[in-house]
Amino acid sequence: MMKRLTVVCTILAFGLGCALSPAYAKSLREDLAGQSTIEQVLKRGVLRVGMSTFVPWAMNDKKGNLIGFEIDVAKRLAADMGVKVEFVPTKWSGIIPALLTGKFDIIIGGMGITPERNLKVNFSRPYDYTGMSIVANKKLAKGFSRLEDFDKPSVAIAARTGTTAAAAVKKYLPKASLRLFDDESQAVQELLNGRVHALVASAPLPAFKALEYPDRLFMPVKGDFTREPIGFAVVKGDVDTLNFLDNWITVVEAEGWFKERKHYWFETKDWKGLVE
Repeated sequence: MMKRLTVVCTILAFGLGCALSPAYAKSLREDLAGQSTIEQVLKRGVLRVGMSTFVPWAMNDKKGNLIGFEIDVAKRLAADMGVKVEFVPTKWSGIIPALLTGKFDIIIGGMGITPERNLKVNFSRPYDYTGMSIVANKKLAKGFSRLEDFDKPSVAIAARTGTTAAAAVKKYLPKASLRLFDDESQAVQELLNGRVHALVASAPLPAFKALEYPDRLFMPVKGDFTREPIGFAVVKGDVDTLNFLDNWITVVEAEGWFKERKHYWFETKDWKGLVE
């Protein structure tokens, strides 16, 4: 903290006309680079990743190992850096505070880039795009075929706490009763038990659940009703880390690797045997 304060004061002094010597300016640049998250990860030899379970972004297989799209992304990032990866499962509602207190180095968890979140953390350029969709209880939502059908005070909608799904309900279904849950599996169970009319969540979970429970659930609105960019989240004031992440995304995207892994986890069921 003191080092960063010294740097800020020096920059202010420079702006007021106190010129820095080339040698001192070089020293400051090296000091800032040495404090970056990317340098600390390389020295430690471990990339600590904050995440939370969202099917099929991240989930536990039969052996208790983490698998999913974001798990693949984090492992690939660590491998390309030449370090090991350590996953730090965290409740989604507290994941940004946990990053800011240093419990891990980066959030890789299907986090949508929003202005509100961007006030607290810095985001990389998007490496994926997702959207919200809705799955409903056949009995409670019988006859519902439009998003507007759910926008009533008598309708209860489930979503996960702290997610853009919850924000989407507030924006698109402001009259509905929003019920929040810390765990997505709890929200799904409420829907199956008929205690809420519908669940709003990131695709493709709603579609997967409708296919899994065709006798109880259905998709009243086909496809997604929002579109949002997904990025890595890191602490503010670290341009070196952001530069590396942005360029890494550009390279891996050009390979077609993101598209390949997204197809496997979101458009096939080849992995279902790993978790059932």
